[in-house]
Amino acid sequence: MKLVFCKMLISVCFFIACSSSTLQSKGEIWIDKEEIKKLPASGPAWKQMLKMALKPANKPDISDQDDRTNVIAMAKALVYVRTGEEKFRQEVIESCMKAIGTENGGRTLALGRNLIGFVIAADLVKLPAKEDEKFRKWLREVRTTEFEGKTLIYTHEDRPNNWGTHAGGSRVAAAVYLGDSTEVKRCAQILKGWVGDRSAYSGFRYGKPYWQANPENPVGINPTGATKDGHSIDGVLPDDQRRGGEFSWPPPKENYVYEALQGILAQAIILSRQGYDVWEWEDRAILRAFNWLYK
Repeated sequence: MKLVFCKMLISVCFFIACSSSTLQSKGEIWIDKEEIKKLPASGPAWKQMLKMALKPANKPDISDQDDRTNVIAMAKALVYVRTGEEKFRQEVIESCMKAIGTENGGRTLALGRNLIGFVIAADLVKLPAKEDEKFRKWLREVRTTEFEGKTLIYTHEDRPNNWGTHAGGSRVAAAVYLGDSTEVKRCAQILKGWVGDRSAYSGFRYGKPYWQANPENPVGINPTGATKDGHSIDGVLPDDQRRGGEFSWPPPKENYVYEALQGILAQAIILSRQGYDVWEWEDRAILRAFNWLYK
């Protein structure tokens, strides 16, 4: 699995979110260039990102859900903006172009995991006009391309677990890159439904309700104060925690929840930059999810 990279990206996300004072502003998809320039070029997060940026990224394979090239491309883009070293930008451009078409033969899980890194990287380095036109055409098409009978958009709106959250992260990143405000609004609606507002959206197909606070009204994150057999399940991600089996205590360690949180955190950062108050939705559902898992 890609767990190490999931945790690494979650750490980098929180590093950026906590370091930035203007996350609510519009601009780049992930983080504004001026914000990056104010971040420290030292410390554990920087060292980890630089280590990734120095790796080769010339053989992307989006069809492989465990491919690391998307993470490397994103790291190169961030380091380029922070240092101004042109070689990193050229490597990102080359990697983004080579990524096009490599999604063929894969699944929407692989597409959801991998696409977002290339979109953010392309946005940060600003692709040359010819390459940007080709990249945009690909983004418009790949969102509705079928993989084993499913599309990225379908997966986002159907699967309330890590499959759907990763699909949502890549979907909203592509929407912002393309300037598709209608699509961004739809992504926000889906996320609001996932964190617990079923009046916003409730079209997901859930699995076994072992960890749901209310099996009749399943959600992506259990509500505030939820308990089961006297134990707190406030903040549990039921459709990923169920992969560890039926409800038991102490709760079994379940790595799929990290996968799901990676996609959700990515969606939240992108949507917050578009003006959506996602961090407050459903009693700070995303924070509660992290806290339950951490504690």
